[in-house]
Amino acid sequence: MRCQPGDDTDVWAATLAHRPPDVLDTVRDRFVANDVPPDLVRAALDDGGDALHAAVTSGATDWADKFGGPLPAALIAAEVSALAAHLNSRASAVRSLAVRELLDDYSAVTVAAHLAVSRQKVYEIGRAGTNGTYIDRVPWRGQP
Repeated sequence: MRCQPGDDTDVWAATLAHRPPDVLDTVRDRFVANDVPPDLVRAALDDGGDALHAAVTSGATDWADKFGGPLPAALIAAEVSALAAHLNSRASAVRSLAVRELLDDYSAVTVAAHLAVSRQKVYEIGRAGTNGTYIDRVPWRGQP
């Protein structure tokens, strides 16, 4: 991706930092094609979808208007879901590595009792490992 003068590619890359590089352009292009600005997506990611949820549950018939309509609202909601899935994967990777380390010192039965899972699940968790790159900070924490 090259950033041209007036191009917001870098803004999109920062907004979609939770997306793997191989799909980032496709996701960005989908937003751009539907006139969804990066700041609107960033706001939804920053609040974890709270504004979307409040709007849709408000009962107002025009709830989607402030997001650009139902299609942009659906795309933004999908991105909140993609971020949540990314964070879930990140937490699972941490848990997998921690369980692997625990199994070096404790039996699977002991680890299972502490985690409130079955012994078989302990082995499954420990095998999962990390299989991706993850964002360092959630969007709502801001910059260090």
